[in-house]
Amino acid sequence: MNTPDSLLYTKNHEWVLIEDNVATVGITDFAQGELGDIIYLELPDSGATVVKDDPFGTIEAVKTVADLFAPVPGTIVEVNESLDKSPEKVNKEPYGEGWIIKIEMSDPSELENLMNADEYDKIIQ
Repeated sequence: MNTPDSLLYTKNHEWVLIEDNVATVGITDFAQGELGDIIYLELPDSGATVVKDDPFGTIEAVKTVADLFAPVPGTIVEVNESLDKSPEKVNKEPYGEGWIIKIEMSDPSELENLMNADEYDKIIQ
């Protein structure tokens, strides 16, 4: 299982990359593997606000539909629009081209509640 050390993780299987005050968010390699072939994502518009741990969208796979949860509070500043036409990017590159949204954080102290790679690996084993 691929769990990059440079990212933070949630118990809901989202990953977070922090650059300045912006959190790039996607789902983990483990999550995409559990879901199977991803066929559709319902995502919010840029400018929407999100609350930590509240759903911000859904991800539909052949096996099921699952909610996507915001790992940090803030305002969505970018949505990966390429996933409309190519949702399989989440399966192929969950930590690269398969990123989902970028959030300008309103409370960066919430990062303290996320897990590092070692902690996340323990909950998925």
